[in-house]
Amino acid sequence: MIVTDTEITRRGFVQTTLAAGVAMGAGGARAHSAEPKNGIPYRTLGKTGERVSAIGLGGFHIGMQATDEESIKIIRTALDEGINFLDNCWDYNGGASEMRMGKALQGGYRERAFLMSKIDGRNKKAAAQQIDESLQRLQTDRIDLMQMHEIIRMEDPDRCFEPGGGMEALVDAKKAGKVRYIGFTGHKSPDIHLKMLKVADERDFHFDTVQMPLNVMDAHFNSYEKKVLPVLVSKGIGVLGMKPLGGQHIVESNTLPPIDCLHYAMNLPTSVVITGCDSLKVLAQALEAARTFKPFTDAAKAALLAKSAVAATEGKFEKYKTTQNFDGTVQHPEWLG
Repeated sequence: MIVTDTEITRRGFVQTTLAAGVAMGAGGARAHSAEPKNGIPYRTLGKTGERVSAIGLGGFHIGMQATDEESIKIIRTALDEGINFLDNCWDYNGGASEMRMGKALQGGYRERAFLMSKIDGRNKKAAAQQIDESLQRLQTDRIDLMQMHEIIRMEDPDRCFEPGGGMEALVDAKKAGKVRYIGFTGHKSPDIHLKMLKVADERDFHFDTVQMPLNVMDAHFNSYEKKVLPVLVSKGIGVLGMKPLGGQHIVESNTLPPIDCLHYAMNLPTSVVITGCDSLKVLAQALEAARTFKPFTDAAKAALLAKSAVAATEGKFEKYKTTQNFDGTVQHPEWLG
């Protein structure tokens, strides 16, 4: 993973982040945000009224460390430093991401987190089973936000909402108090997101959140920012930006550094920008991005888009759109039920 140029020790990390927090707090809240917490801007999650950190901790990378202890340290450090939004999924790392997060949330940490996870089940039985498994792994009796994962096929919206579909399990779980809010995710095509929203409208169902790739290259190619983001804002749906670094491919393109990429996503009307942190060094990078964020001028945004324009053509560095490399439910269709 690419981090900032300076090698950050644990002591330096704490000193740097605390100093940045004081500076940001002294400056007051800026655009998109209200009062910062420990220097981390907080935003409102759509119509829910929930206050969430502008940067969220990605769940997939929690499960990639050699030991549980390393993962737990990353999660607890994020919470201690002001991040409260935790992303996860039923299928991440064979369940290890949820199990490690469940361990990290013991000892009073659960109350400090806005906890999100996702399920893959397209029918009610599979979805209900996955919800219960997530609750067990996360060692909690409620998940703040549960999302239908990988809406990446044109038939997925109809399958989710048909009689006996996975949405029935999500609605039942919300009624039972297992889930507080409901959303969906996807990374393949903005047109599929728009269909999911259309099918929901036809059934008078309001999603609390929608998660999708938002980054400096998406703006140029098959763009969620251009096609879906305005619809979400108009409906008051909480916007969860993911893949701000394009699964590291954008950084590998050598067009922009990680901080600029994170700032670009934060500058959009996102409630949360979710980024994967597989080490304390990468977490420090995310914290730095949050604490140093300032709303862009039109000229600043245009400059970043100009730098990324050539590399963004044809989706070369957005492989989640153009290949099946990121499609877990294609590799494991049994997860759909």
